[in-house]
Amino acid sequence: MSSLNKGIDKAEVTLKWDPSPQGEPANDLDIIAATYTTDALHGEPDYLVHFDSRSPDGTITLNRDSRTGQGFGVDEAMTLEFSRLAERYGRVVVGVTIQQRGGRRAFGDIPHTLVRILEGYEVLAEDDFGRFPGATAAVVAEFVRDGDGEWQFVSGVRGFEGDADDFASWMGRRPADG
Repeated sequence: MSSLNKGIDKAEVTLKWDPSPQGEPANDLDIIAATYTTDALHGEPDYLVHFDSRSPDGTITLNRDSRTGQGFGVDEAMTLEFSRLAERYGRVVVGVTIQQRGGRRAFGDIPHTLVRILEGYEVLAEDDFGRFPGATAAVVAEFVRDGDGEWQFVSGVRGFEGDADDFASWMGRRPADG
């Protein structure tokens, strides 16, 4: 018997922020997705999708990548096609990180940030990182495959204050592990 619950077939994560003032290093935020197999739902990801990359099967794609936050509307957008993702995957975690090229920057240093998670036109969640002014990165969404094989959205933003190179490993932790 099939489930009566409809899972998430396709989601989009969008991100926007204001550019830095004239003469200062550019504010550059990035969306990152980490995939985990059903037999290793936590720890190191099977693969990452971020700027200049996409998933091996084309199911997770960064559609828009801004290095400055300049322009109108959304600065970055990532599409996740769960209905096409192989059954061996059971968890996808999405995060946002701030490039640190011009010195340490945290969410409190970047004006008017907004991340939005959408399924079609429905807003599943949105956040401005205001609770994490000292964080340099954050997990913004988690999608997990339930017992019926349907993808479900798990809400909850977690701030990260460590080194950017450690963020991908940290994303794989269970939320209760910090």
